[in-house]
Amino acid sequence: MNEPNDPLFAVQRRSENRDETVYWELDLLEHTAPDSDVLQPSEENKLAIVEAAAMLREGGTVAFPTETVYGLGADARNTAAVEAVFAAKGRPSDNPLIVHIADSGALEELVTEVHPTAAALMDAYWPGPLTVVLPVRAGVLSPCVTAGLDTVGVRMPDHPVALALISAAGCPVAAPSANRSGRPSPTLASHVMEDLSGYIDGVLDGGAAGVGLESTVVQVQPDGRVAVLRPGGITSEQLAAVVGAEAIAAEPAAVKEFGTSAAVEVPEGTAPQEHSGAEAADNSAPRAPGMKYTHYAPRGWLGVVRGSSPQRVAEEAASLLQAAQLSGEVTGLLLFEEHKPFYPADPAACVLSLGSLSSPEEGARSLYAALRRFDEAGATYILAEACPYTGLGAAIMNRLMKAAGGSVIDAG
Repeated sequence: MNEPNDPLFAVQRRSENRDETVYWELDLLEHTAPDSDVLQPSEENKLAIVEAAAMLREGGTVAFPTETVYGLGADARNTAAVEAVFAAKGRPSDNPLIVHIADSGALEELVTEVHPTAAALMDAYWPGPLTVVLPVRAGVLSPCVTAGLDTVGVRMPDHPVALALISAAGCPVAAPSANRSGRPSPTLASHVMEDLSGYIDGVLDGGAAGVGLESTVVQVQPDGRVAVLRPGGITSEQLAAVVGAEAIAAEPAAVKEFGTSAAVEVPEGTAPQEHSGAEAADNSAPRAPGMKYTHYAPRGWLGVVRGSSPQRVAEEAASLLQAAQLSGEVTGLLLFEEHKPFYPADPAACVLSLGSLSSPEEGARSLYAALRRFDEAGATYILAEACPYTGLGAAIMNRLMKAAGGSVIDAG
């Protein structure tokens, strides 16, 4: 991974036009109708949305909740505003941003074409945790958003606050996750404040994110095949339910980009061995967020343990944790609930559960918060159990592998 002092990385700085980050707390439980995606216009909520939207229009940066994680938004047409997002996060400048819209009608202004297969996926999963990479219309968005590429990732979030904010702002909103670059993504407003208070202009607190992992990023090729550039809240199985299993690209490295003959980078997450130090030597611009750099990492060292059985994984992890503790490390263990009986009592100083393997949604929701909990506990040596690369498990493993920088321990 490139270090933060590398020229590719924007230098973190505090906001130049506000001494403190404005914080709005919304009461959605009382003001959102059951089974509704519409934020009810209570006076408190309305005022907060109006103020935050004005902040975006004026070139400010505002963190807001989505159904996946909290995003850090800026007017996607305003280069100075987008640069402020990169600077606040310390984000690499060749890492493109996803553009968020509140109405599919906004696509006409942003992109030159929408493949019928892409349209079918949007119809099925918008609003929702699906980002679609499309050919960008020249001159509309800041080049910082696309990292100089000829495509842009677009999604419509499924959260009443996000949709209300984007609608009120009246502009496409570029928004990566609202955390410092490389840190676990924020699923609570408190996570945003912990990382970025004083670095950004505002935070809308809309409660906990639901999915807990970022959106799935896909790119539809001219032949209709769908390349999954980043696994996320929409699983490959769900994509296949719309386009057919045969349309899901089996070998992403061979997939061609819109308008070029270059191959996209191989997305990590299909197999652990695909993560290696080789990514540090890759100087090409990633086609979508999360494809190139180490992300989501706790402050302590993290390794992912895999093996032929839960028993073997537990034995290997317990042995390594004991040795680390004897050498003075503060240890952490991230496991699945049904595997607890395989471990001795108190196998680590901080033991956290991702819930049951049979309920991957629980693991997705709690992963980033768990990684932050290890930081709070001062853990310096952390092991995490691997899970199957099926359904949401593919997205969970993608994030774990990125957080671990590809460090895998094979228990046999």
